[in-house]
Amino acid sequence: MIKVDLANEQSKHDIDADLLCRAVRTVLEGEQIRSGIVSLAVVDDPTIHKLNRKYLAHDYPTDVLSFRLSDADTPLEAEVIVSADTASARSADFGWQMLDELLLYVIHGMLHLAGYDDKAVSDRMIMREKEEQYLRLLGRPLPTPERSAISGEQAFKGGSSA
Repeated sequence: MIKVDLANEQSKHDIDADLLCRAVRTVLEGEQIRSGIVSLAVVDDPTIHKLNRKYLAHDYPTDVLSFRLSDADTPLEAEVIVSADTASARSADFGWQMLDELLLYVIHGMLHLAGYDDKAVSDRMIMREKEEQYLRLLGRPLPTPERSAISGEQAFKGGSSA
């Protein structure tokens, strides 16, 4: 069984809590992770900036942070933190809705927890394909073709820190 605890820690942007929780479950089930607890927090840029600096020594806001709290051989226990402010700011650049950008961050963070990485170009391409797969499964639009990654090639000195 997969349990998702969502905390909306910001008030500036509307979110779809059900969709975000469904995304967590969809990715985990798709990656054959059958049990676990995921805490999902939607925050603002000042909050994610502070967390990014504290845990990764990156002095800038980012889109998503993900932390596995359990060992690999035990049921998943993890935290995913996404920035609604960053999603709102970046969504216009890519011609889609803020919620879809935020959903992409959740999927991206969950893929990191499932063992995917995006440091090497080949790994990044695999991760992009997986992100698109899960967006399709959730019935959401895909990113624009010119968008090659949510990390590594965007603002804030590299984007995603997940």
